[in-house]
Amino acid sequence: MQSLKDARPALRGEKTTRPPNAQHARQPSFGHRVEYALAWLVLKTLEIMPLSLARLACAGLASLSYWLWPRLRKTGTINLRIAFPEWSEAHRRRILRGEFLTLGRMLADFAHFPHLNRENIERLIIYDGFENFARAQRQGRGVLLLTAHFGNWELGSFAHGVYGHPCNFVVREMDNPLLDRLINRYRSASGGRPIEKKDFARGVLRALRRGESVGVLMDQNMLPDEGIFVNFFGLPACTTAGPARIARKAGAPVVLGLVIWDRQLRKYRLHFDAVEWIRRPNPEEEIAANTANFTLVIEQYVRRYADQWLWVHRRWKTRPVGDPPLYP
Repeated sequence: MQSLKDARPALRGEKTTRPPNAQHARQPSFGHRVEYALAWLVLKTLEIMPLSLARLACAGLASLSYWLWPRLRKTGTINLRIAFPEWSEAHRRRILRGEFLTLGRMLADFAHFPHLNRENIERLIIYDGFENFARAQRQGRGVLLLTAHFGNWELGSFAHGVYGHPCNFVVREMDNPLLDRLINRYRSASGGRPIEKKDFARGVLRALRRGESVGVLMDQNMLPDEGIFVNFFGLPACTTAGPARIARKAGAPVVLGLVIWDRQLRKYRLHFDAVEWIRRPNPEEEIAANTANFTLVIEQYVRRYADQWLWVHRRWKTRPVGDPPLYP
């Protein structure tokens, strides 16, 4: 699953200190091997269970995690107070517990990726608004799929590939090279290809120029020199401008792609929405305006499905100069 930390974007010509083949040159430590073995065991155990039983087990694990990780609970509570000051504390706790259950369901579903194919994918996830993606794809300039740590974000590009539309996706290389390869094998099993964040600009541009789709998560905190401040729930949030910069350079259409858990259907919807491009005379103003708009579009869905977003991430950690910190 995607890490919560973002990498420094290469759009401004910055050089990375790690060579492209660094991961393959690193030797796994003993700790890496133990971590890999535990992750492999968990995934394989969940995989051999019926999905309903795997989800039940992960729901129990998620509920336990809610009580065992007070730091995450505190971060989620702070974020929910920022975003929804009008809510009661009891309501915020319900939403936060719901988020943990969402993460548990995602783990169970991720373990079952090897069993998914064109014959059974509709039992788990269906398209919603596919015409918006198809319309963008017909333009022939690739499609930038804007997404977030929302619902089952790992399922989006995977299911799109199972349905016959393999999608590139941007990832951050994990510290554990064994675990990195394991997770990416699951992610790529339907034909998708990972693009490492250290190669963000070049990798995404190449894919778009080939007419391919690229999924980009853009709802995480950035360091001051890595992002720009735009409003998220009425508060300045340091946000990557990389997706807007790339879309402008490539002339690629932008489509929102979110995986939403539908309680009535008891399955996911892979929801696509066209995202309007805002034009400005000044290129940097245009990039800032579209970054703000992308963030607003994500916020609108978070408001509608509050228990499906990653509240335990310190989204407002980077503050404008002179503003006090929001997290202890």
